[in-house]
Amino acid sequence: ASIVLQNIKLSPTDEDFLVKLAEILIPKTDSPGGLELNLHLFVMKMVDDCESPENQQVFVKGMQALKDNSESQTSEDLLTSITTLEGQKEGDEVAFFKIFKNRAIQGYLNSEYVMKNKLIYKLIPGPYQAAVKLKA
Repeated sequence: ASIVLQNIKLSPTDEDFLVKLAEILIPKTDSPGGLELNLHLFVMKMVDDCESPENQQVFVKGMQALKDNSESQTSEDLLTSITTLEGQKEGDEVAFFKIFKNRAIQGYLNSEYVMKNKLIYKLIPGPYQAAVKLKA
């Protein structure tokens, strides 16, 4: 992998698969997509650092299963596959995609782009208005 991971082992092909998933999950529109924001790196680091060892194993196992089932598929076919996963309740692939989706959305919402361009930040909650006119 292109970043240092302590607990999980991912190959460059695994990372490429996560790049593809991140781009499918958050495509580029007028705002940057998963590829431009490097959401796959965020997901990899968060899974490595913050998930339990059991969830790390489920993540890797589910990713391998989904990757093996979709190696010859196009992006549209992969989108259909992950849409099907949304409706299922159990399985390694479902658990993997749930973790991936949650972490990718977390990475997107905490990205510099969203924080600077999409959220309106006020240093203080709002101006204090002591005198308010009341209708009699």
